[in-house]
Amino acid sequence: MSEAKYAKRIALQLGIAERQVDATRSLLDEGATIPFISRYRKEMTGSLDEVQIAAIRDELDRLRSLDSRKEAILKSIRTQEKLTPELEAAILAADNLSKLEDLYLPYKPKRRTRATIAREKGLEPLAQLIFAQTKINLQEEASKYISAEKEVATNDEALEGARDIIAEWINEKPEARDKIRLLFKEKAIIKSRVVTGKEEEAAKFEDYFEWQEPLMNCPSHRLLAMRRGEKEDFLHIDISPPEQDAFDILKKMYVTGTGDASEQVKLAVEDCYSRMMEISIETEMRLLTKQTAEEKAIQVFADNLRELLLAPALGQRTTLALDPGFRSGCKLVVLDKQGKLLEHTVVYPHEPQRQTREAEQVVVSLCIKYKVEAISIGNGTAGRETESFVRGIRNLPKDIVVIMVNESGASVYSASEAARDEFPDEDVTVRGAVSIGRRLCDPLAELVKIDPKAIGVGQYQHDVDQNHLKKKLDEVVESCVNGVGVEINTASKQLLTYVSGLGPVLAQHIVDYRNENGPFKSRKELLKVPRMGEKIFEQSAGFLRIRDGENPLDQSSVHPESYKVVEHMASDLKCKVQDLLADKALRKQIVLQKYVNEKTGLPTLNDILKELDKPGRDPRKDFEIFSFGEGVNSMEDLKPGMLLPGIVTNVTNFGAFVDIGVHQDGLVHISQLSNTFVDDPNKVVKVAQKVSVTVTEVDIKRKRIALSMKDNPVLGASAKGGGGNFQSTPSKPAESDLALKLAALKGKFK
Repeated sequence: MSEAKYAKRIALQLGIAERQVDATRSLLDEGATIPFISRYRKEMTGSLDEVQIAAIRDELDRLRSLDSRKEAILKSIRTQEKLTPELEAAILAADNLSKLEDLYLPYKPKRRTRATIAREKGLEPLAQLIFAQTKINLQEEASKYISAEKEVATNDEALEGARDIIAEWINEKPEARDKIRLLFKEKAIIKSRVVTGKEEEAAKFEDYFEWQEPLMNCPSHRLLAMRRGEKEDFLHIDISPPEQDAFDILKKMYVTGTGDASEQVKLAVEDCYSRMMEISIETEMRLLTKQTAEEKAIQVFADNLRELLLAPALGQRTTLALDPGFRSGCKLVVLDKQGKLLEHTVVYPHEPQRQTREAEQVVVSLCIKYKVEAISIGNGTAGRETESFVRGIRNLPKDIVVIMVNESGASVYSASEAARDEFPDEDVTVRGAVSIGRRLCDPLAELVKIDPKAIGVGQYQHDVDQNHLKKKLDEVVESCVNGVGVEINTASKQLLTYVSGLGPVLAQHIVDYRNENGPFKSRKELLKVPRMGEKIFEQSAGFLRIRDGENPLDQSSVHPESYKVVEHMASDLKCKVQDLLADKALRKQIVLQKYVNEKTGLPTLNDILKELDKPGRDPRKDFEIFSFGEGVNSMEDLKPGMLLPGIVTNVTNFGAFVDIGVHQDGLVHISQLSNTFVDDPNKVVKVAQKVSVTVTEVDIKRKRIALSMKDNPVLGASAKGGGGNFQSTPSKPAESDLALKLAALKGKFK
């Protein structure tokens, strides 16, 4: 397929113009990144967003891969000297891999089959005669093929061999496979049962010991759960439509008479389906549904990760961070406004030491010494107890905000190469506490140092294609990093790695240059960094920020290629660029149409004007202070009917997990997310969202908490300042319906 045909097909599929596809393809082939194309090449693409650009790229990759496979197949059939003009046309017209492989199946090199053996015995003419289904004396015709030399001893053996050949012919018919494939999609049932004798070992899969449902109705999380059970050898899975329906379809296609020959074809049809086609199409359906389920699971992970990375940042604050603990104590670190480690120590406010007064004195002393503005507390073991201890310190300056932070992945970071490079002389406890403090001030900058899979916002992440998952999550991180922008003089190597066009090698070169030469004074100085060529500079410069640089535009997302346009605007208004940034009245006098040229159109000019209004603005939402319900620190404190504030920690296809401050997330099943029907939890809740939930069921033994958001207010403006802390008082009876019990069980697969 030509590149022009690619554009036409993709444009039709995505509902956009062919020129948009062509322009995007050209930019991608030149090495431009998706964030760069989306932000700085709007005139060329017609303002396509990142999702549309990624869709074009993925479809281009698929079509090119399909064409590559077509070339290989055509070459193989030509070598066999069996390629006809009609077959070649059909292969070139195939629009998906299934159709292509169906066409190739008769010519595909295969192992020695029953049909191959029958052909070797000279039975193909008999098969052709039978398949024609004319009136013949079947036994008389079969007897002609009896041969001791060819090991055909009886008429039945001759007929059986002929049927083997007919069965293979039918199995290799593209139209037959298409109809059976459609039958699977419409009527296949997926069934699972426990492996005999493994009932006790397989307890976590007990929902699927005797389970069946239509394959196409099976949600992705359930399919992945069953597949995991099969992979661990606890479950048997079968996928098939009603067998008689398959027989009827194939007989209608290939049984054309009523005589003895037609009876042989009927037998061949049943053998074809039972021995070959059913297994083959089931394998296809397994792969197809697995891919679909993985796509959904990966998308859920990606959506959750995006919300987490773009969570509001407190901003640059001198911070005291605590990594809580009981016996081992609470590790304290003090970080300056740029996240630099100033001091660290350990206090023991809890059992068994219970050195509460001494711990209070240390905390107050550090807060006064460093003029601490915020206290960040990890939400792990002893988190709520540590929060209560800190809030109870009487001499703590009242203007210090105290925030609990999700510490998922902090331990992974503390043992990582990045942490060792940054803090070679500190142990893992200090590094972990630093991570807890930094992720309060800027979650994006800190979380990029951690493998996204360690953050804990996915479902069945170990059951999906790991390469695909990594690619998708890396794209999300790249999108978030470039969407927010990066301060080049304070950014870590890990953060710089995700800037458009850079990567780990150039990120390290930038850090090395900064260490050797001091802070960058302008974006132009980037060109002095080793291996920073003009092309990479073009891709990356707009996403890098320099506060207080030589050029005031360096702190904005205005690309250096557009600086002359802004300077032209300032010149026309007889002012400096700095005046444009400071004076709204001046900006209102700008007539954008005046500056349209071949390279710069209105989309870019509108972006420039918005950026001049708020240069370097952070697109993330404003930070809101939040606190958990008072007096509710463990599962033992929970009672059905309690109305509590919480934070969404994970969103899955079957509901949302919510942290209510008891060291065990509760599950709001999809049926309990709203008073109205919900088909997708992501439409109702997002990771890091503050919500109000009602406790409906508590199972301390199995560590299961069922929650509901029905009839509950949503935390929003009320959360500011006061934390949206609801009193823990019974408000309505517990709900203990079957849906919630099933939901609690599904929580095992988080």
